[in-house]
Amino acid sequence: MTEQKTTHMLDTIRAYGKNLLSFIRKRVKNDADAEDILQDVWYQFSAVVNAEPVEQTGAWLYRVARNKIIDKHRKRSETLLDDLFGGSDEEEDSLDLDNFLITDGGTPETEYLKTMFWDELFRALEELPEEQRQVFIWHELDHLSFEEMAELTGVKIQTLVSRKRYAVLHLRERLKQLYDDIIKS
Repeated sequence: MTEQKTTHMLDTIRAYGKNLLSFIRKRVKNDADAEDILQDVWYQFSAVVNAEPVEQTGAWLYRVARNKIIDKHRKRSETLLDDLFGGSDEEEDSLDLDNFLITDGGTPETEYLKTMFWDELFRALEELPEEQRQVFIWHELDHLSFEEMAELTGVKIQTLVSRKRYAVLHLRERLKQLYDDIIKS
């Protein structure tokens, strides 16, 4: 790396480091994950700076951070989202997500279906308002309690529960057709 690029890299880290770490911390479960993601962002930034200049550095850094956060959520265990399709036990059309996501066989077809589901889930999450998406991710993917979220954000627990409910309703509607298609195939 040339001295000019090194200086640019250090200036960028000084200018964006604290705010970018704060941005990431709000979206992941713990500080260790946030620091890992930040390190990945800086690594990717250093590789890009060596190849070509970045015009809108701040926007680029936050976009990469958001993508890294999403990637981290996708890689998490697939034993979550119990209430996404589940209704009450008495509901006839209650969907059993665990049977879909947790299968004994790791066949290529099963892996393809899981990947398709997760891709569709994250597309559907992007359709939600930020507040609903964040509460859903924190509760279902990061396993934060509503109490922890309330402390973190200063938002009332009932408001957070309501936001998650709206997110779940949207996701149920949005993903039901995919679920039906997979079950029938």
